[in-house]
Amino acid sequence: MKILLHICCAPCLIYPLRRLNEQGFQVRGFFYNPNIHPAGEYDRRKEAVVSLSASLRLEVDFPEYLPPEFRSAIGDELSAPQRCLRCWKLRMDKTALCARQNGFDAFSSTLLVSPYQDQEILKQLGFRAAEEAQVEFYYEDFRTGFRQAHEEAKVKGIYCQKYCGCSYSELERKAKVKK
Repeated sequence: MKILLHICCAPCLIYPLRRLNEQGFQVRGFFYNPNIHPAGEYDRRKEAVVSLSASLRLEVDFPEYLPPEFRSAIGDELSAPQRCLRCWKLRMDKTALCARQNGFDAFSSTLLVSPYQDQEILKQLGFRAAEEAQVEFYYEDFRTGFRQAHEEAKVKGIYCQKYCGCSYSELERKAKVKK
């Protein structure tokens, strides 16, 4: 079964890819993250995915980086968790549509590995996107592999970011650090 895997970052790719490979999926990556800010941060995360995917022999598509797509998706909703929900929806919808248009049997996302994201909402968004795009959504709670994968990333020298990606999450992280 061919599956398109949305990739949020290199460390979060490690465990879901391992699980999908173990189950016999033919995996292709999809690094679609117009939420990442600033452009230099996007470039660091993209380069980490390029490097890791080369070592894992994973083909990855890198759609054009278009931050206005993120700003349009969140509109005037700048506060978490509603902003996050809109951002996740944007990325799930785009991945599902790309999977459908390119003949994949299913899609999934590395967002499902993070203990910091709302798993139930991500699951609902994935199934809705699948229904709209008429392609299967593969759901698995990948969180059990999060810590191990991030430790592996550190050992391998893979860039591990300190915030979700958007400018708002970066500001929220900095405000917590100041407290």
